[in-house]
Amino acid sequence: MAKKFPLAPKHPERICWGCDRYCPADSLACGGGTDRTQHPAETIGEDWYLIGDWGLDPVRTKEPPQH
Repeated sequence: MAKKFPLAPKHPERICWGCDRYCPADSLACGGGTDRTQHPAETIGEDWYLIGDWGLDPVRTKEPPQH
């Protein structure tokens, strides 16, 4: 079973997002130690999950604001 994908992790730069292992950025077990895969929030922006259909069942790390 795949891990849930977080929408807005606190420190996405500390993790490689290339597979379900979510290795620390200095480990990179599946990439041969080359370069880490960035979280979509780092490349697209904080509202990345609203743009397009990602097919994810994401985990919310922050509660949405109450109106």
